Amino acid sequence: MTELLEPSVDFVFKQIFGSEENKDEVLLNFLNEALRETEPKPFVSLTLLNPQLDKNALTDKQAILDVRAQNEDGKQVNLEIQVSNKYDMPKRSLYYAAKMYEEQLGEGQFYKSLKKVISINILTFNQIANDRFHNIYHLREDHTSELLLDDIEIHFMELPKLSLKPQKMDDRLVNWLMFIDGAPKERWEDLAMDTPGLKKAMTTLEFLSQNKEARALYEMRKKALLDEQSALDYAESRGRVEGRLEGKLEGKLEGKLEGKLEIAASMLQKGLPVSLIAEVTGLSETEIAVLNKRLH
Repeated sequence: MTELLEPSVDFVFKQIFGSEENKDEVLLNFLNEALRETEPKPFVSLTLLNPQLDKNALTDKQAILDVRAQNEDGKQVNLEIQVSNKYDMPKRSLYYAAKMYEEQLGEGQFYKSLKKVISINILTFNQIANDRFHNIYHLREDHTSELLLDDIEIHFMELPKLSLKPQKMDDRLVNWLMFIDGAPKERWEDLAMDTPGLKKAMTTLEFLSQNKEARALYEMRKKALLDEQSALDYAESRGRVEGRLEGKLEGKLEGKLEGKLEIAASMLQKGLPVSLIAEVTGLSETEIAVLNKRLH
């Protein structure tokens, strides 16, 4: 039996959700479930804005294999899965949403022509400090929570939180996310039973898993992502070690300085000359003068 590829690897994710063959059944149904709380009516059709997959990008650890689409009303969606915690996800998401918003406006066009942009981030790590697996953000007034405008909407879907508490199996979004999180094949039938488009996504994953070229590209991409995560983990670990060392060093320096100040204070009280105190303690005459003022 062929081992299934991981849907959470962005190369596989883009093949499932970002292909022309799957946009009308897989992507459209997923987005309508993801946006059920915020969109007054379901999307009817989609146009992919970046359907191409640059194979050279698979070895680039910084490459972004996202899915960008536009609906029949001109609203744009950026869908991305992120497996590496770069500790900058909120800023990164806001930046790309703002960039999508800004890029709509051509020379001579009016601001009123700008359409809503939606950023959906599916994360394999925890980001938001609550137990909700799906968090949605808008531009709101701090005191009244009044919505300024609905033009920028950012979603974070955190896969690890699916297991924090029992989820409703009739929640179609949960079914989608469990599939993306690598639910075993024996659970597929239950997940897809009442979830339009999910069966097609599963069929696509099976096909990719049996395709030699797709598997080779998958392994290539997975290695790049693992290398990136290793580099991030090393940098974080090194930062912690350096922080501890700096703290110890600062503590030692502060201790030495306190000792010098105590000696200087004692010598001042005995009426010894400032030049001698400076020579003995290593403090400057200016520092000794300041200390003398404090003593008096």
